[in-house]
Amino acid sequence: MPQPLQQTEYMPLEDDSKSSPEYVRMSLAAAMTLDLVPGQFYRGAKLGCINLLLTYPGGCKANCSYCGLSREKQQEKTGLKGEKFIRVTWKAWPLDLVIERCNQAPEWVQRVCISTITHPRGKEDTLTVARRITSETDMLLSILISPTLTSREDLKALKEAGASHVGIAVDLATKELFEKNRGKPVRGPHRWERYWQTFDHAAEIFGPDRFGSHLIYGMGETEKELISAFQRVRDLGGDTHLFCFFPERHSALQDTGQPPVQGYRRVQLARYIIDNDMAKASDMEFDGQGRVTGFGVGSEAVEKAVQSGKPFMTSGCPNKQGEVACNRPYGNEKPGPDLRNYPFALNADDVALVRGQLADYS
Repeated sequence: MPQPLQQTEYMPLEDDSKSSPEYVRMSLAAAMTLDLVPGQFYRGAKLGCINLLLTYPGGCKANCSYCGLSREKQQEKTGLKGEKFIRVTWKAWPLDLVIERCNQAPEWVQRVCISTITHPRGKEDTLTVARRITSETDMLLSILISPTLTSREDLKALKEAGASHVGIAVDLATKELFEKNRGKPVRGPHRWERYWQTFDHAAEIFGPDRFGSHLIYGMGETEKELISAFQRVRDLGGDTHLFCFFPERHSALQDTGQPPVQGYRRVQLARYIIDNDMAKASDMEFDGQGRVTGFGVGSEAVEKAVQSGKPFMTSGCPNKQGEVACNRPYGNEKPGPDLRNYPFALNADDVALVRGQLADYS
């Protein structure tokens, strides 16, 4: 196992003066896993996917209300230089070093995910980084694309570069919420129709179960609306990587509270049932507030799913054995007892906790 870097070796950038493709930002969890920084995971979680993010001076050109990388908030804040994203630091490292450490990674690390950002150089640099990952390591590769800048031909090029999966972070369950948080009202460039057109292209080019959506619970949608979005993706042949809203520091929604866990448990179970083709959204039942009250399958099937704990684990791209690789430890919450996405198999106490949360309609 490689040892943590000494002070005189490669060091993460403390500013945003360096750019992709020579440099990429890497999540704190990934840097810990590759022994670039010291640290331990709560309850011994193991990260299975190295999450990378393209980086440029000035950062992302979009302006999403819930994102710490948003253009306007980047201009307002001082000191952080765009290092914070999804609760933790994403410091920049030389791509050469990242590849070196990927080749020395623990055996459970089997995938790399490159997240693009909305930047004019994003397409070209994503291809460059992708080709290096697939030609210089034996890692599986996912790309979290920016549909605003990604054409059908770009998707073909990513597949030819060796990407096995693509993710599309539509994030919001309805057009109205998408426009409010990512479109013209926040002076952002993203458009709902473009995102869903890209789903069509991804289904055509990558095929079933090789593309997925990112969707966030707790952005003002009803459970029924979010579950309908799961079904729309599944009808195309994709699956959903589900997140629970967390107020991102330096985003426009930084003062918004995290939604209660009870509703998240219900939509996690609904997503699991839909993505495993056990039932459709149209089979499910909802109350007058749009909360799911019936999951379209019998009570025995529901109990079996709950007892397995799998609906409440992180959903993401798979490893070589078909299990989730991109388990993003504690990306939805701080490490501790209030886990929204479990990055490991649930134990009996965990299952008992989520069963009680499922039953709570407060």
